[in-house]
Amino acid sequence: MVTRLAVLGDSIAWGQGAARARDRLAPRLADGLALHGLEVDVGVFAVPGARSSGLASQVRAALAWSPDLAVVVIGANDLTHRAPVADAVQALADAVRKLREADVQVVVAPAPDLSSVPHVPAFLRDAVRAAGQSLRRHQVAAVVEAGGHVADADQRASRAFAGDPSLFSADRFHPSSAGYAVIADALLPALLVAADLSP
Repeated sequence: MVTRLAVLGDSIAWGQGAARARDRLAPRLADGLALHGLEVDVGVFAVPGARSSGLASQVRAALAWSPDLAVVVIGANDLTHRAPVADAVQALADAVRKLREADVQVVVAPAPDLSSVPHVPAFLRDAVRAAGQSLRRHQVAAVVEAGGHVADADQRASRAFAGDPSLFSADRFHPSSAGYAVIADALLPALLVAADLSP
């Protein structure tokens, strides 16, 4: 039996910055699940540049495809556009709730720590980190309340990016192919739990 995995969210969910299509997040997640015996068909509904406010249309499109699992990667553009935290969190909670109502297991990768982005000036990094932590904290609470799973709870991916510039692509913002490997590895444990495949 093939499991349908929907990938929603922003440019990271879509895979912008990867050198090859197979290096993007969705194929890497599919490969990771396959190693645990789960054959998946992946549908990518993510839109580069999307903020949480854009999730509703992605959810509608995904539900028309009837997924079993969904991964949502969102928050970076809410931070860069200074979207009100309450609005962003409410939109994410609504998206998770709508998917759960359709019996879709949902895994959310909340806002990353953008202070590690190379072109963020040093004097702004503390403020950028604090803004990200605030959004992430509210996202996590809302996702759990809505019945979803939270991926990368210990921010392993963000820490890896902070210590290795090669994980960024040439635009110094989006992940490189190597960066997507790190992100997929950080998301996989929660995805295995959602798919009831965790050891």
